[in-house]
Amino acid sequence: MSNRELILLALDESQSLHLMERALQAADYDVAVAHDHDGLIKALDESSPSLLLIGEIFNGGRGVEIASEQLDRFPTLPILLFADKDTTGLAKAVLAAGLSGYLYPPLKTDDIVAAVKRSLERARHLGDWVRREVKRTTASLENRASISEAEQARLESIINNIEDGVIVLDDGLKIMLVNRVAREAFTLGEANFSGKLIKDVIIHPDLHAMLAKSAESVIKYYEINFDDGRVFNAQHTPIPNIGSAVTMQDITYLKRLDQMKNDFVHTVSHDLRSPLTAVLGYAELVERVGPLTEQQKEFLHRVQGSVQNITTLVNDLLDLGRLESGFDTRRETVQLENVLQYSLGLLDSLIQKKNIHLKQEIAPGLPALRANPIRVRQMIDNLIGNAIKYAPEDGEIGISIRSEANQVILQVSDNGPGIPRDEQGRIFDKFYRGSNVAETKGTGLGLAIVKSIVDSHHGRVWVESILGRGASFCVVLPAAES
Repeated sequence: MSNRELILLALDESQSLHLMERALQAADYDVAVAHDHDGLIKALDESSPSLLLIGEIFNGGRGVEIASEQLDRFPTLPILLFADKDTTGLAKAVLAAGLSGYLYPPLKTDDIVAAVKRSLERARHLGDWVRREVKRTTASLENRASISEAEQARLESIINNIEDGVIVLDDGLKIMLVNRVAREAFTLGEANFSGKLIKDVIIHPDLHAMLAKSAESVIKYYEINFDDGRVFNAQHTPIPNIGSAVTMQDITYLKRLDQMKNDFVHTVSHDLRSPLTAVLGYAELVERVGPLTEQQKEFLHRVQGSVQNITTLVNDLLDLGRLESGFDTRRETVQLENVLQYSLGLLDSLIQKKNIHLKQEIAPGLPALRANPIRVRQMIDNLIGNAIKYAPEDGEIGISIRSEANQVILQVSDNGPGIPRDEQGRIFDKFYRGSNVAETKGTGLGLAIVKSIVDSHHGRVWVESILGRGASFCVVLPAAES
């Protein structure tokens, strides 16, 4: 029987699938292929692969979501995502799902093998055998006195050699075990902390916040940041009859990769604005030099329109960069209903042009916000602008503002085409546009800017939509303290 590590490929039929099969087999791995979702489940249950490599789209479903489901079943299984191309939001999606990393074309044989080897090295001691062994031995931790010294040493040896941080706690959040990686992360040294409360041993605000929130509801992913720049993705998972476990994976390299992409986009956008302004300026001067034919005027107007569209995109990218960099610190007292009326005044011509019926419900005596009025207006402009864009001729737009529990709630709805249910979770991602409105002009940044503005004001935003029956966006912002 072969002792080689098994790599499971969950990819649709393609040249990439055959390339990966050949590359991994040549590197002395056993390779199995799952062609559909049922085949993937069966292969994971029966063959216990060392690593799963799944396509961004697999058997009609989103690979990230399918991989996330499998991580719920096999938390220590390393998973790589194969994407058709590298996009701005891909690293964040991989990070949020808890995957090991991702690949994208163009691919070389060495690239595939190197990525698989890196993931396997990180999960060397977290294979299926380790998961079964830890499950078997931890099942008796409720009666620790009955565990022999040999079994205890064996369990601790396994957990200490795992390349992710592990802290095992009892029901009272007292430490039962801390492995090597967790000790190094929190600089705990070699002292014995068994029986001590974790809050007394580890003084870290992110860890304490995660434990407090997980006591109220289940948290799958939480970031723990360190002063030296390291970032860990942490989970607090209950262990029946034992207590719970905190597991931590080092995701610093993914965060740095995402920051590099953001910095690149911001730099390119900033450098583009000056030449675009020059092009637009000279285009406006052409008609002053001498008479133009009607065709020349048409071409010139198209040039101006295109430059203005690119300028809008560049300005959106720069705004997004400033918001994500945390430079938006201006705050003053703002009445949301006043900003709304100002925005409606500017957008009135667009509303009249499409003969849209506007319905407003503004509650009296609304509390003020502590906010940046420019950003708040930008948020409202984007939400109402989208409603106008997607509402049909003679359509309807509803806007309401009310207060509840020291919060101000803004809701903007339309009776447009709506958003497919499986796309609603991605609608706030940068450059993402619904598949049913691809022909409508847009940059795909408006809702990303809205979410960044809401996040910077410690609020929440979400969408409710039924395909073909419109969409409703809800923004909740904290009211200013009295």
